[in-house]
Amino acid sequence: MNSANNDDGVAPAAESTRQRPIRVVVAKPGLDGHDRGIKIVARALRDAGMEVIYTGLHQTPEQIVAAALAEDADAVGLSVLSGAHMTQFRRVVALLAEADAADIIVFGGGIIPAEDIAELAEIGVTGIFTPGAPTATIVNWLREQVAPRLAAE
Repeated sequence: MNSANNDDGVAPAAESTRQRPIRVVVAKPGLDGHDRGIKIVARALRDAGMEVIYTGLHQTPEQIVAAALAEDADAVGLSVLSGAHMTQFRRVVALLAEADAADIIVFGGGIIPAEDIAELAEIGVTGIFTPGAPTATIVNWLREQVAPRLAAE
């Protein structure tokens, strides 16, 4: 194990993130009712010192974006297991852009075919984590992605 990581494999928070915790809205868009994975990710982010707002099941993209704006989120994490990821993720990214909030990082997970990952990146979903992704990887990735945003404050 790298000595720069904690026992759980999560890198210590950078000095800039200690000034203000990273704020993440996590959501289950659409009709998918399986939320074990997103709850595990939410807990890992929380345990890493982030402020996590879980919006719950069956959220519309409009509800998710409203929550992200209301909570002054740095990132939005979406979880889709139903196969509707292209539609749901695309709509969230578009609504954030319409709200002049395209700087909010959008990442996702769930059952997402490898052939869809490049297209999701093109529309602005900057990270995709499929089943089995270590939570430490997600935490460390999110810290790296949000660091420039926090440094600009």
